[in-house]
Amino acid sequence: MAKDGQIICSKVVEGDPEVSPNLCRDCPAQAVDCSHLRFSLRLSSPSPLIVRFNGRTEVWDDDPPHLSFEHAACAARVSPIHDPRACAGCSLRQPLQPATDPALESQGPPGRVVPFPAREPALAAAGAD
Repeated sequence: MAKDGQIICSKVVEGDPEVSPNLCRDCPAQAVDCSHLRFSLRLSSPSPLIVRFNGRTEVWDDDPPHLSFEHAACAARVSPIHDPRACAGCSLRQPLQPATDPALESQGPPGRVVPFPAREPALAAAGAD
């Protein structure tokens, strides 16, 4: 959120970075919901059409803006992702889950404490040598 109260998305690299809660609900990253996803977004605002017929002029701008992937890739498969549906049947998919640590929960609200994910077994075994 910006200092003036506007919602700013740091993942939007093309288009206006100012977004609304409705756009966030339809974000393609939420549709994928995988911890392996690395991405940037494009905000597309449809341009209004000016329609003239029978001496009347109307402006049609019914389509809402939408977010789409500018660049997206799977860190586990090391492959590009063009559409959120590409991840639907992936066997390596790991849904994003908030990290809960019982020790942190007993201390009250975490504030700005960010728990690090558990070390992977291969890294732990390599460090033991």
